[in-house]
Amino acid sequence: MLLSRSKRLRRTPFTDRVEAAGVKGYTVYNHMLLPTVFDTLEADYRHLKGHVQVWDVACERQVEVKGPDAFRLVQMLTPRSLANLQYGRCLYTPMVDETGGMLNDPVTLKVDEDRYWVSIADSDLLLWVKGIAIGSGLAVDVSEPDVSPLAVQGPKSEELMVRVFGAAVRDIGFFRFERLPFGDTAFIVARSGYSKQGGFEIYLEGGQYGEALWDVLFAAGEDLNVRAGGPNTIERIEGGLLSYGNDMTRENSPFECGLGKFAHLDEAYGCIGRDALLREAVEGPARQIRGVRIDGDPVPACTEAWPVSAGGERAGQVTSAMWSPDLGFNVAIGMVEKSHWEPGTRLEIAAPDGVRGGTVAVLPFTS
Repeated sequence: MLLSRSKRLRRTPFTDRVEAAGVKGYTVYNHMLLPTVFDTLEADYRHLKGHVQVWDVACERQVEVKGPDAFRLVQMLTPRSLANLQYGRCLYTPMVDETGGMLNDPVTLKVDEDRYWVSIADSDLLLWVKGIAIGSGLAVDVSEPDVSPLAVQGPKSEELMVRVFGAAVRDIGFFRFERLPFGDTAFIVARSGYSKQGGFEIYLEGGQYGEALWDVLFAAGEDLNVRAGGPNTIERIEGGLLSYGNDMTRENSPFECGLGKFAHLDEAYGCIGRDALLREAVEGPARQIRGVRIDGDPVPACTEAWPVSAGGERAGQVTSAMWSPDLGFNVAIGMVEKSHWEPGTRLEIAAPDGVRGGTVAVLPFTS
């Protein structure tokens, strides 16, 4: 299948370097190119677990909210209380509509007084935030700044980052950030990223610095076996990392996505979906994200949801699935009905190559 390119599909500050590194596959994410494969999916997976990779994740666009009412607006978007969000801290913030449906699951950073970055997953959240700001008459400016994240992931990531940004990197706690110098500028560096291997995200401010940053990282990491990479589907499913638009959509609430601990409904009074979520908090969700271990040989690509049943009764759907080379079985993420979500429950999965048996499992997968 050929992907027709146009100006609507935006390149990033790193695209030329990504192509020079031999990218073999892309997906489209926030109207931008997101590299997915450089060698093979399994080879990339093995390298990520053993070494260090540099990921072009500029598609993680920032929604900047700035102005006297910035805090009020950002709190309206999420049921997670932002009362303790200070400069230097990152918060995972599920964002919901008036029905409590998930619109996005970004990380929110307070980068200055009355200035926030909402680092989004794949959805047009900017338009929702602008609409809320205008409709509420708040004194804020909502925009997409020239900020393009670059991730450094893998067990050798800290060593590489220290070589480029100095020993201060070691003092950055998990989901914390510091602004560190780079040449004649400085970037926010956070200990975060979309893998379970550990790593950092560099918030590149100013696309003109993109290739210089990429080149410095690769020069500094040559003896660390640094390579270009990207979010790896095998590793993400093993680790139980959810993908907005795949494992959860606007049809799902935070409680259904296993994110109820981020719904501080006694504190996030301004949240738009608070009333709907209060009702669900009392009643409990009717379905919820679960791991599913699928029997048999490696499953085919999961490009659409696979219906799940048990004893002839619909029990949910599998939304992501891959063969795990390290675990030796098929790992999957699914939305499973309450009647069948207990670990160990047997299921039937309607995969493209036929019905497979499966077992409900706890995320992340360990054995």
